[in-house]
Amino acid sequence: MKARILLVDDEPSIVKMVGKRLEVEGFDVLVAVDGQEGLTKAQTGQPDLIILDLMLPKRNGYEICTLLKQDTRYQGIPIILFTAKAQEKDEKLGMECGANAYVRKPFRAQELLAKIRELLPSSCSPEPSLQQPV
Repeated sequence: MKARILLVDDEPSIVKMVGKRLEVEGFDVLVAVDGQEGLTKAQTGQPDLIILDLMLPKRNGYEICTLLKQDTRYQGIPIILFTAKAQEKDEKLGMECGANAYVRKPFRAQELLAKIRELLPSSCSPEPSLQQPV
């Protein structure tokens, strides 16, 4: 089964770069450019994993993460907070909201991909023919 990743970020360059890399790695990618759209797509798009920026228009990433983790229908979806907020207090707050991982921008693609592979259920993986050797 092809894994579906929801990427929620309001920076077009990040969406383009990360989205393309995920597609090349064999993932199906959904995109949302603000917090409200991200919450809606998380609830309706059936993602296997969410990559969530913290600083978003309409609703911030902390709020979205908290709402999803408090709802039994969505709490099993792994969430990677993906942000330029680099202070320890920001990461602590993110983990308290229920995030499964915290990746700081600027980032290394391999670091993000390793976190994705670590958190995805074993039944969800990229298309085998597109996976690059590790």
